[in-house]
Amino acid sequence: MIVDDEPLIRKAIKFEINERKELVDCRMDDDGHVQRKELEVLDTFASGPQLFAALNDPQRPRPDYLLVDMEFQGEPTGGIFITERIRRQYKNIYGQDIKIIILSGRFDNPLQNETDRSQRIKNIGSVVFEALHKGANAFVSKNAIGGFSIENIIRAISCLERGEKYYFNYPLMLTLMEAAELYFDKENHPPLDEPVNDEEREILQLEAAGCTAQEIAQRLVRWSETDKSVQEKQKELSRKFNIVNKSGARIAKAIQYGIIHPAEIKYLTRG
Repeated sequence: MIVDDEPLIRKAIKFEINERKELVDCRMDDDGHVQRKELEVLDTFASGPQLFAALNDPQRPRPDYLLVDMEFQGEPTGGIFITERIRRQYKNIYGQDIKIIILSGRFDNPLQNETDRSQRIKNIGSVVFEALHKGANAFVSKNAIGGFSIENIIRAISCLERGEKYYFNYPLMLTLMEAAELYFDKENHPPLDEPVNDEEREILQLEAAGCTAQEIAQRLVRWSETDKSVQEKQKELSRKFNIVNKSGARIAKAIQYGIIHPAEIKYLTRG
């Protein structure tokens, strides 16, 4: 289901997905074959109340994903309020398996030509982390490189279907790197009890570049990694950092401790 107050966006996404009968890659089966699922947009809504009315209707089909616009009628964090209400009010009905993708154009450009650029990046970062806290699973840019592309949405769903906790596309990752530097004072933090080794540092660099666990495993061929072993190492890094097992938190901590630096990260170009 899609919630966006721009009718052209709603119609474009629904048409592209339903007419093209888009398929997404999912988890591998026991024989190593990648399972694929066909996407279908069940319905679109122009506001939160319309969405909630549909979710309250037992005759309506239950969605696996909600694609929610960040901004509604001038409210810059309307998508976060919708996300929070979904997680709070519908938990007993839908559980946590319904995944929420935030769609926004606010994160694509960190306002490089404005005098208040640093403060604005910090504000954007606070919105991102708040949305994660409220239960968002992914962020997809409306104005990604080369213009709006349905492939960004397909890629996000595919990553979540493969078991990733959440997904950011390229422009948002860039903004998060800059926001993380402002959020953490690198000089005032206790040393790590356990050091980060070279393999873990490379995992952090690839994760910061926007790689999924599966993509990290493919790039670390000399380590003979699988996506599951990468996920275990990511959990171990979160334990070392004493944080929740979230990619954004690991990246921010790695920057805080000087383990990786944004200048070293080669951001992936998607599409």
